[in-house]
Amino acid sequence: MSSFYLVLEKMYTSRYTEGSIKMRSEYYNERYRPQYHFSPEYGWMNDPNGLVYYDGEYHLFYQFYPLGIVHGPMHWGHAVSTDLLRWNHLPIAMYPDDVGFMFSGCVVVDEHNTSGFQHGKEKTLVAVFTQENNGRQVQSIAYSNDRGRTWEKYSGNPVLERPEFRDFRDPKVFWHSETEKWIMVLAVKDRVHFYNSPNLKEWEFTGEFGSSDGSHDGVWECPDLFEMMVDGDKNNKKWVLTVSINGKLSGMQYFIGKFDGNTFVNENPSEEVRWIDSGKDFYAAVSWSDIPAADGRRLWIGWMNCWPYAEKIPAGKWRGNMSIVRELVLSKIDGFGLKLVQKPVSELESIRKGEIISVRDVWYSALDNAISGLMLDTYEILLEIDMSKSNSDQLGFKLFRDEDGYVDVGVDVSKGKVFIDRRHIACHHKMEGFAERHEAGLIRKDGIIKLHIYVDRASLEMFVNEGENVFTELIFSESDSRSIEFYCTEGDAYIKSLTIYSLDSIWKCPEKA
Repeated sequence: MSSFYLVLEKMYTSRYTEGSIKMRSEYYNERYRPQYHFSPEYGWMNDPNGLVYYDGEYHLFYQFYPLGIVHGPMHWGHAVSTDLLRWNHLPIAMYPDDVGFMFSGCVVVDEHNTSGFQHGKEKTLVAVFTQENNGRQVQSIAYSNDRGRTWEKYSGNPVLERPEFRDFRDPKVFWHSETEKWIMVLAVKDRVHFYNSPNLKEWEFTGEFGSSDGSHDGVWECPDLFEMMVDGDKNNKKWVLTVSINGKLSGMQYFIGKFDGNTFVNENPSEEVRWIDSGKDFYAAVSWSDIPAADGRRLWIGWMNCWPYAEKIPAGKWRGNMSIVRELVLSKIDGFGLKLVQKPVSELESIRKGEIISVRDVWYSALDNAISGLMLDTYEILLEIDMSKSNSDQLGFKLFRDEDGYVDVGVDVSKGKVFIDRRHIACHHKMEGFAERHEAGLIRKDGIIKLHIYVDRASLEMFVNEGENVFTELIFSESDSRSIEFYCTEGDAYIKSLTIYSLDSIWKCPEKA
């Protein structure tokens, strides 16, 4: 298998180099090409992998098939950024070999050289990942001593095998200081297993979680486990376990509880399902390891797609993109309890090109539809409404509006819900399960509703009330004429503030970068 992929590598590198010369004038400017979300230059992409911070760089590895735009023999693509926005593409990090294809996994900084792989002054990055061959899934490792630019696979691979399990994948590894061991959380059928190791090479099973907790509407994938402060309180910490579900449903759930170095204990009712995103297109999110203590944020990113239609969405020479990077916060919310909150990272403010509109303390009726017909490609909306002064039944935005339809984004006041409705665009009905309305109940009851919306060429992300609810949705409008309409039905609404920014592209042609 390894020699076969070396031949493909040389063949494709030559072909892509020739093609890129011809296409530089349209670099990252195709229809539906995200302008401020990460997407590969070409090929198929799904799960983010190996998120690690080292020596001033955020690494983003990802599931990658370079020879097509559907899921195929998996490689690890690779990009780096210094600001979580502007990404530099690097050569493919790892290829399939005789052990198997390169499935999902993680990367850690081996600060104390527990693996013995370090040679020289540079700290070693160690990747832990699943390899798949004819339905058999095992865990392997590789290491880099040059800041992740080149990788050497361990000669003793695989380092963990359990042939009795078919679904046995997606390791997330971190250093547990209390036990002074590496911890691995691994998705196994519809639950997770825990292992520990002194050196990243030899792994011992310590426990499992999930056989009777949360949703079991499919296999569990891409777990993550991390400790978080509650509302920034260093004396009040909880562990958060996240998993993706691939089956009847495609989404993500989370659990809050305790972890003792061996296994996880859920502190919420076992039958309770806590969804991470209320939209359809946020999957396989995992967090960056080794973020400096001076930063202190828990940052993650997800694949913006949904398996039931993942290979059917419109595409060009690439298919697949990531969400914006989000900061996770564990917060206590009145009337709800502890909740995992997601917020856009502050770095996104740097791509604001200009303020298109900004109003404060005004009634909707006095706006005289000031933004009706506004034409924007990529933009950000911040809306704050005081419903205690309002008497509208429903209000919101009609986005991606053209002669064929629109996406309805808003608040159903009478039902106490926020929603995104993708049913009003004709081409959405060509993909099964795509033309749907998604909604979630408002948690905060103080009458203030905040909507923070990011619109890219083919996506929409909405953060409700500082991220208490989040919607992530792909959108495919077939027209280049896409306007915005702000609407309010059956009454009036008091707008505390409304601001719209146009957003710049993060992509520049490599020759001009």
